[in-house]
Amino acid sequence: MQKNFVNIADFSGEQLAALLHRAIEEKTLHRAGKLPASLDRKALAMIFEKPSLRTRVSFETAMTHLGGHALYLTKADIGLGSREDVRDIARVLGGMCDGVMARTFSHQFVEDLARWAPVPVINALTDYSHPCQAMADLMTVREHFGDLAGRTVAFIGDGNNVARSLSLACAKLGMRFRLACPSGYELPEAFTNDLPAESFSMLRDPAEAVDGADVVYTDTWVSMGQEAEKAKRLKDFEGFQVNAELMAKAPAHAIVLHCLPAYRGYEISEETFEAHAKSIFAEAENRLHFQRALLNQLMADGGIA
Repeated sequence: MQKNFVNIADFSGEQLAALLHRAIEEKTLHRAGKLPASLDRKALAMIFEKPSLRTRVSFETAMTHLGGHALYLTKADIGLGSREDVRDIARVLGGMCDGVMARTFSHQFVEDLARWAPVPVINALTDYSHPCQAMADLMTVREHFGDLAGRTVAFIGDGNNVARSLSLACAKLGMRFRLACPSGYELPEAFTNDLPAESFSMLRDPAEAVDGADVVYTDTWVSMGQEAEKAKRLKDFEGFQVNAELMAKAPAHAIVLHCLPAYRGYEISEETFEAHAKSIFAEAENRLHFQRALLNQLMADGGIA
């Protein structure tokens, strides 16, 4: 039984598929007003080193839907790793709250929280991975197409935390993941060498990546904490914009996803963003629905079997 949700690598394809199934079922129950308040009087501590619109609103709203309460804690509030040792923070929060969610720069902080907290810990983003985003993405794909196995995701952009989690989730769920990026922005070989050869490919040409793809995915070229690299990154990513010209090379049924925030005119054109706004904002909303099901699984049911 897994009490935490920190890395996609910790779970089997069957476990991930079951979480997606639960999220879709509970989304239907919620919309019908029939989802039980299973976390009544439960509290979730939310640690934020990085601010976020979708992460904060989705987790707070999810806890409200389930009858619980969420506490917003910044690095200044708790002195994460500076004023107070992470081990001690984990045990203090674990004694007062029923779960901990963390959105941090350091992945090790979240690993340490999970090691020391006696309650479930959820990785809401680190510089290394973004598992909740990847699961909301695939929930959106499954809802749109009705299935996942055999589908192809073309990720046009940086081999970042989102690409890492999404490529691993795709491999576990029988999907293909293609990463198209400039030289120097690849996922590390130490990571990709462990992915099944049939599920992962590394390309330089975005047009080649979208050929036959069901999903064309992009993300900002300059993430939080990379502002000093902005000029170099914008130059390096010239030719990697998701736009009408690129989408003309993808199948007519392909959808575009973007984990947001989007910088129109850079990684995606205004025209293409608005043409695929329905799928992009369904993806954003599914952060709420997946994370609510995850909170239910970890805090009401005791973990992921």
